[in-house]
Amino acid sequence: MKLYTTLPVPLKPYFDSELMEYLKQYKTGSLSTAWHHLERAHIIGQRYPFAHSYVHWKMLLFGFKIKSIKEILGQIPRLIFGGIKSFVGKVPVGNPGGANVPPLKPFPIDQELQDIFDTAEISTN
Repeated sequence: MKLYTTLPVPLKPYFDSELMEYLKQYKTGSLSTAWHHLERAHIIGQRYPFAHSYVHWKMLLFGFKIKSIKEILGQIPRLIFGGIKSFVGKVPVGNPGGANVPPLKPFPIDQELQDIFDTAEISTN
């Protein structure tokens, strides 16, 4: 069994870019676009406990910002268990991480994100 820990160096610029774009959109009030970037950061970082947990923390805070009880309650177990699942390599690949989707359901990865994984030589299987 492979244990995952930190985000690989080749993925870090993409992960950081999504988080920066999230913050930029959040600050301008473009909440839908901001959320989209959090979902992308989640997909990029979901195999790595610290990155995965950090995105769920941001999603929880976002839930408070938009006053969504569903998002807040949905993020709490994801925040608690997501990092653990990442650590042992058991994540639903492609899952965007929001409370609007089942937490254990894998999703297809869009081509742009797949290209990022391919460029970074990271397998999504």
